[in-house]
Amino acid sequence: MENKPHLQQPFSFQDYQDNFPDSTKNLDADISIFHYDEATIEEKKFNEVEECFIYKDKDKTVTWIDVDDTSQIPLIQKLSQNYGLHALLVEDIICADQRPKLDEYNNHLFIVVKMLTYDNEKQNINSEQISFVLGSNYVMSFQELDKKGDVFDKVRERIRNSKGKIRKYGADYLLYALIDTIVDNYFIILEKIGERIEDMEGRLITDPNPSKLRDLYRLKREVIFIRKSVWPLREVINKLERDYSELITDHTKIYIKDVYDHTVQVIDTVESYRDILASMLDIYLSSISNKMNSVMKVLTVISTIFMPLTFIVGVYGMNFQNMPELKWKYGYFIVLGVCGVISFLMLSFFRKKRWL
Repeated sequence: MENKPHLQQPFSFQDYQDNFPDSTKNLDADISIFHYDEATIEEKKFNEVEECFIYKDKDKTVTWIDVDDTSQIPLIQKLSQNYGLHALLVEDIICADQRPKLDEYNNHLFIVVKMLTYDNEKQNINSEQISFVLGSNYVMSFQELDKKGDVFDKVRERIRNSKGKIRKYGADYLLYALIDTIVDNYFIILEKIGERIEDMEGRLITDPNPSKLRDLYRLKREVIFIRKSVWPLREVINKLERDYSELITDHTKIYIKDVYDHTVQVIDTVESYRDILASMLDIYLSSISNKMNSVMKVLTVISTIFMPLTFIVGVYGMNFQNMPELKWKYGYFIVLGVCGVISFLMLSFFRKKRWL
């Protein structure tokens, strides 16, 4: 899991422009556009933000503007000024440590969610903040810098190939499709986590050791991280479903309800994983205790067997002159034989009692 930078001071565009008066020139960012209706589609990639402005007033089509670099503050500023976005909204886009939330403005909605991806090689979870702006005929998505790829490829293919209903409905349905893809990807991550939990559960029983305990705590932190990303998202989607904004149609609210149900399923799975991991810690402690008890049992049996043997050897090690057994020709071998018989009888007794 990656640590996100914290915005220490309130953000001010005016201060930024005062310090860098020419910063709005030569902007370099990866911007992609999907502009479509049911019959036509236009897909572009470019670096100049001004190319987005021509789609602002095309009411009968839907435009998806995807900006893949939230460090480009001047670019985001120019885009927000052209589309009339609130300055506080832009501040939240740039600050990558936002809690999932939904903010309503006069003519647009602002939504922050956490997009999680799973790194199979490192076996960890990567988090990226995705900010959405929903207008009457457009959706803007803002992704962080230096993040390779996203989970929206299926949505792009649906738009290109006119699969499903995405080309038949408005910008609110596009927003639903994007959020639904993010939530569906949570299930893939939870499946990976579940496989690791099952594997670790067996290894904790057979071979408990400190390295397994470290892996257990790592898993527990990842599950807690997912929980922190999903719990506030449930509130966002619930508010999105019940919102009376004209930007969300009744038709789309039915689909948003489905996303809400998926979010609840994710939360239930996360909570069950938390309980399983808590019980696995008890399993680890029990396994360590059982392992120690087994070692102590073996040592106790060995000590118990040697107690009578030590007594016999101690008696004949006193070297008194009037001990007739010391003069026997076969006394040494007789004592060894007696010790062997005692050991055999004690081992047989322990086995009969199932102490071994």
